Amino acid sequence: MDYEDKAKTVADCLMGYRRDESGWKVCKKSNDVVVSWRPSSEFPGNVYKGEGIINGSPEKAWECLKPVPNGLRVKWDNNVKKFELLEQITEDISICRTVTPSAAMGIIAPRDFVDVILVKQYEDGTISSNATNVIHPGCPPQSGYVRGFNHPCGCICVPISGEPNKTQVFSFFQTDLGGFLPRSVVDSFFPSSMAEFYSNLAKSVKSLKDF
Repeated sequence: MDYEDKAKTVADCLMGYRRDESGWKVCKKSNDVVVSWRPSSEFPGNVYKGEGIINGSPEKAWECLKPVPNGLRVKWDNNVKKFELLEQITEDISICRTVTPSAAMGIIAPRDFVDVILVKQYEDGTISSNATNVIHPGCPPQSGYVRGFNHPCGCICVPISGEPNKTQVFSFFQTDLGGFLPRSVVDSFFPSSMAEFYSNLAKSVKSLKDF
């Protein structure tokens, strides 16, 4: 499998989602965050988009979001229990396994996901993580976990002109949770989970000391 090609395609895909305003339906809205969805063209489910402003520089927001083992994300993101590096492909591309805890009062069992992840920086200071599912020989399905599949997903941190201490954060999730979950459970889980994601990210960014 050409991991590099697959990862670069995901980055293009996410930028396309960010730019294409058509077809999104708002499903959750708070003061700081809007969560929208539309049918996915990748699998028979939905792609969810979150967008919000975080009080903190892009560097701080990225410090909390970056996909690295022993990073901050496992500390603040309730949906990430464990994050393991399986293989470093290039400086910016890695294969990782993410373990998620049970959710929705136990209806959703613990899952694991194996993804190729590309970290990409743009000239305007935007930085993104871009991920999608892959098969890796070092990580076959394991007992105790339902193997889920992420379709193109990730987070994009965008600097705000004239506001160095604020960051626009886009997040995209389109996940086949696997197993035999009722569609209604999945559709109710993601919007509330994403709103919580932004709330916890904001708290984590706020708690960071200057660097």
